[in-house]
Amino acid sequence: MATATIQSIAADSVTKQEARSTTYLASRLAAKDTISDADFTIPVIDLTPSYSQSLDDRKSVALQIRQACTTSGFFYVTHHGIPSSTLQSILQQAERFFKLPPASKQDLHIKRSKYGYGWEPSEYTSLAGDLESKEGFNFGYEEGLDRSGGDGKYRNLDGSDEKANLWPNEAVIPGFYEGVGEYYGAVLNLARHMFRLFALSLDLPENHFDSMTTHPGGIARLLYYPPPKNSQPTVSESAQQKEQIGLGAHSDYECFTLLLSSTTPGLEILKPSGHWHVATHIPDAFIINVADFMMRWTNDVYKSTIHRVVNRSNQVRYSVPFFFSVNYEEVIETLPTCLKDGEKPKYRPIGAGEYILERLNATTKDGAGFYGNEEVFEKGEA
Repeated sequence: MATATIQSIAADSVTKQEARSTTYLASRLAAKDTISDADFTIPVIDLTPSYSQSLDDRKSVALQIRQACTTSGFFYVTHHGIPSSTLQSILQQAERFFKLPPASKQDLHIKRSKYGYGWEPSEYTSLAGDLESKEGFNFGYEEGLDRSGGDGKYRNLDGSDEKANLWPNEAVIPGFYEGVGEYYGAVLNLARHMFRLFALSLDLPENHFDSMTTHPGGIARLLYYPPPKNSQPTVSESAQQKEQIGLGAHSDYECFTLLLSSTTPGLEILKPSGHWHVATHIPDAFIINVADFMMRWTNDVYKSTIHRVVNRSNQVRYSVPFFFSVNYEEVIETLPTCLKDGEKPKYRPIGAGEYILERLNATTKDGAGFYGNEEVFEKGEA
């Protein structure tokens, strides 16, 4: 468990400084062609042995995860235990939501949320300053969505205990909440299972992170990427031609991300050379990537990989990322087991919830946060 306190971190605004820093992203985007991509792969990991009673079987999967996290930072998982029907259902719920008329979504606008929850029109946020072509619906952890029942201690990103999610009226889109809840509960269970494998991959006790995920942050998004208005360049041509960016180049904020998507490709992963790798779609598989907290915990043993979304097809793309975090009151600081003799941590301790909230706020138009000027919002200028 972390030894630093959230109070001491907040006092000198270390968390805010770290959250607003663009140094890591800039350094990765500045990679040169001279760097080799020879070790870059996106492996497919069968999770079947990870459910075995044998610790050796579980460690064999953890070893594959470690290999992926020290190379590309991305890997697919299959045989994860979530039924195909549940996966297809959440993609259908996304399609239903985004086909609603804008008037039906106005009451859910993220300007009504301090946490970025609700309906996200494409013009309101940008991860990397790009003009993004996307639409989203964002929601977070609720004990009612947690199949474990939770422990009654969940607090929002800012430490409050108010009900934060914004849900559409059942009469407007019947069965939406139930469908979303079925998926959220299933993927939350999978995320906790994956965290045990991540612990083994770092030579930690399998239950090392268990106490940190009893009421975890888990922000999920339904995302819609329309077909481009004009024919898009291929990845190899993109340096010379203008692209219609769906989601700008970024790293994820939390521990790791589990991504489900429709068959339309779009996810592009930054290779060490600075070139982009287009991720292949594998039916009923999740693609998982390392995020900032895991990179900071491991002192860069695991890298938070830069990625983006560009829909180059003539088809709509839907995706459902689930950003898994620890309990928001936790402090993220380098694991002693990830420090070599005499090595010092590269990162300062940060508060989990505050860091995520600051990173989210930085994506809004003026960087001031989601919960903006209500007068402007009511005039329809947002």
